[in-house]
Amino acid sequence: MSEGLLIAIVGAAIAAVLCGIGSAIGVQMGGKAAAGVCSEKPELFGKLLILQALPGTQGIYGFIVAILVMIRLGLLGGNAVQITTQQGWSFFGACMPIAIVGLISAIYQAKTAVSAIHMTAKQPDASAKGMTMTAMVETYAILALLASILIVLGIAV
Repeated sequence: MSEGLLIAIVGAAIAAVLCGIGSAIGVQMGGKAAAGVCSEKPELFGKLLILQALPGTQGIYGFIVAILVMIRLGLLGGNAVQITTQQGWSFFGACMPIAIVGLISAIYQAKTAVSAIHMTAKQPDASAKGMTMTAMVETYAILALLASILIVLGIAV
C-alpha cells in the first residue's frame, strides 16, 4: 500500500469517525431530553423522536464522504489505485470540511434540538417551529458535505 493511499484512507476514516461521534453525542443529548418529556407526556413521542433524530444526519454525511473516497480509490472493487503522497493529502484535505463541521454542527444541532424538545413539552403545537430551528443548523453540515464531495470528485486519480 502506498503512503498516499494510506493518507487518503485515514482522511476518510476521520470523516466517518468524527461525524459519527458528533451524531452519537447529539442523538444522546436529544434522547435524554426527550425521555424526560415522554415520562410525563408520552403522547409527544413522535414529535420528540424527530427532534432527537435530526443531529444524527451528520454521521450519515461523514459516512457518505468516506464511501465516496473509497470508491474513487478503488478500495470497494478490490483494485486499489496507486496514488501519490500529494494525491493522498488532497483526499485527506477533502475529507476535513465534513469531518470538522460534521462533528461540531451535530453537537450544536443537538443543543438546539434539546431547546426545541423543551419548547414542545410546554407547547406541543410549536414542534414544527422547533424542527425548523433545529434544521437551520443542518445547513452548515450540508454545505460542508457538498464541499467535501466536490473536492473529492475534483481530485485527479
